[in-house]
Amino acid sequence: MTDVDAFIADGLVRVEGAFSRELAAECREILWRDTGCDPGDRSTWTQPVVRLGDYAQEPFRAAVNTPRLHAAFDAVVGAGTWQPRGSLGSVPVRFPSEDEPGDDGWHIDASFPGDDPSDFMAYRVNAASKGRALLMLFLFSDVGEDDAPTRVRAGSHLDVPPILEPAGDEGLAFMDIAGKAATASEHRPVTFATGRAGDVYLCHPFLVHAAQPHHGTEPRFMAQPPLLPSGPLPESSPVRIAIERGLWR
Repeated sequence: MTDVDAFIADGLVRVEGAFSRELAAECREILWRDTGCDPGDRSTWTQPVVRLGDYAQEPFRAAVNTPRLHAAFDAVVGAGTWQPRGSLGSVPVRFPSEDEPGDDGWHIDASFPGDDPSDFMAYRVNAASKGRALLMLFLFSDVGEDDAPTRVRAGSHLDVPPILEPAGDEGLAFMDIAGKAATASEHRPVTFATGRAGDVYLCHPFLVHAAQPHHGTEPRFMAQPPLLPSGPLPESSPVRIAIERGLWR
């Protein structure tokens, strides 16, 4: 069963074995091909991170639609409150490297477009988490502490609602909320999204997180799609309960 209390308190839960290791291997094979790198030739691993696009092939659709995962969505978002996914979003593949990745700042993910929908940096976040029910981390490879696991500040999702509430429905732009959320959550303990291929982390939309350099030996394959809400989150949703707790209600 999914630990809803831990999700509300810490901002994340890990669903172990959310999809099979066989599915993870099928997905990895597709991702390896698209990196343009050779799994058997480390001289081709020239960049610290290779960003791949959205993936809707059958293995990816199967991975995001297992009964175990759907039950976890129901538990932490609410039954009937989320939209099923047919793809798995962008996939940053991180390679062992001495170079800095250049994308490892603390932030929360933006949820809805601003005036220019083509400008990602102008995307926004508001206190109702418009446009996003969860941030999800899909592990397609085994990830240890040296393998560039996503860093998360446990409990940091409770620091964000007081920053967003004064901005109303319009919310704040990505860069604005990223800086404010990073400062407000500096006191939180850092944990790492480690696990085995087939594990999925379900994260509160306001969880402050960051990438990091890869100091291990094998590339890390992970997708980071949002789970979209089907409408405004009800008061009974654990996502909404955590937001209200952050506002001391």
